Amino acid sequence: MAGPGTGAYSDTFRIAWMSERPPISPKSPRAALEPEQLPPPPKRSARARSPLVVAGNAIITILLVGMLGLGGLYVYGKQKIEAPGPLPDDKIVNIPARSGMGDIADILQREGVIENNRWAFFGAVIAMKARAELKSGEYAFQKNASMRDVINTIVDGKVVQHAFTIPEGLTSEQIVARLLENDILTGQIKELPREGTLLPETYKFPRGTTRDQVIQRMQQSQRRVLAEVWERRNPDLPVKTPEQLVTLASIVEKETGRADERSRVAAVFTNRLRQKIKLQSDPTIIYGLVGGKGTLGRPIKRSEITQPSPYNTYVIEGLPPGPIANPGRASLEATANPARTRDLFFVADGSGGHSFSETYDQHQKNVAKWRSVEKQQQIDTVESGDEPPTGTPAPAEATAASATDAAGKPPAGAKKRAAAPAPTPRRAASAKGAGSPGAAPPPPDTGVDTQ
Repeated sequence: MAGPGTGAYSDTFRIAWMSERPPISPKSPRAALEPEQLPPPPKRSARARSPLVVAGNAIITILLVGMLGLGGLYVYGKQKIEAPGPLPDDKIVNIPARSGMGDIADILQREGVIENNRWAFFGAVIAMKARAELKSGEYAFQKNASMRDVINTIVDGKVVQHAFTIPEGLTSEQIVARLLENDILTGQIKELPREGTLLPETYKFPRGTTRDQVIQRMQQSQRRVLAEVWERRNPDLPVKTPEQLVTLASIVEKETGRADERSRVAAVFTNRLRQKIKLQSDPTIIYGLVGGKGTLGRPIKRSEITQPSPYNTYVIEGLPPGPIANPGRASLEATANPARTRDLFFVADGSGGHSFSETYDQHQKNVAKWRSVEKQQQIDTVESGDEPPTGTPAPAEATAASATDAAGKPPAGAKKRAAAPAPTPRRAASAKGAGSPGAAPPPPDTGVDTQ
């Protein structure tokens, strides 16, 4: 319950408050619809108007816009780098040594590997952080290679590898001649490699490899293969050193190119070495006459059979002083592990191979068969009107026709079973010689002619 005087005080306060309010003036309907005037905005603080704040806001705005721009540029660049390129087909392009980024871009544009926009290439290289990694060389670019693929290929140095095949049985001089003819290789050869120190094989090199580097690699391969073969040799082999193995293998290599005959031909020579019989191999006569040139270009004359030479195995005992060619792995392996036979003779059989025999009598029969085949081939050649094939034996003393002397007897001092093998009425040439009567065609890409 209110105290005394409370009601009077309240009435007085209400009257005073009402009297202070402005009188309510009536408004027209239109004025009533209009909004009342808003009060002015508060004044910005001095801190908000600070140059540092303004600059900060500007920097943040620029950064945001820049980030958006970079994001868009990244997406565009990524699409551009990974998009298929304009190259219509696979292509090999050579980038010369000391080419800069601009030179590389020009070459790639000219060859149609990239679009005609070198700046796109520059941007891609920089984006991939590859500017210092670009390498010269010959590169194979695939059809529609993207910019990323192109740059990765150059950065990785995936240069084209060119195959270079050295046939078995070539001399070092012949191999050097082939190296000098190859325009993929560069540089000169300082020194002729020793005979038998190069391994015939197919090698792969990038354009610009020096010829000395090729020779070094061939020598390294030969040492590696020779060590492997020597380790697995037959312990009863009548050769004492790896070098002697190479020498004997070079004779086997020149005598036959047939894989199924190598070990048997090797057996003939190892059997002769064991029995102290002269090897009497025609290719050794040829090497004694022409050396590293490798080819005689004509049949061996009868007078040349007994012509003194350090390599002529019709004159010397045992092995010649060194190899007469560079044998391949197959001949080295066949010589290290010859067939287990007692054969001492072989002669061409007219089919590209040889007939082997243990006795001189059987050998003479094989020689007679070969003579018959050879004679028929000469008759067929005359009837066809063709030129006589290279290596056709000449009359009388003009060619070495058999292992017997002029009287048809075995060589002096030889036992009947241990007489000399027929020095190929083209025996050595029968298997590997090009154009010899009764010879098989030479193995692919050998280029070997034992005539």
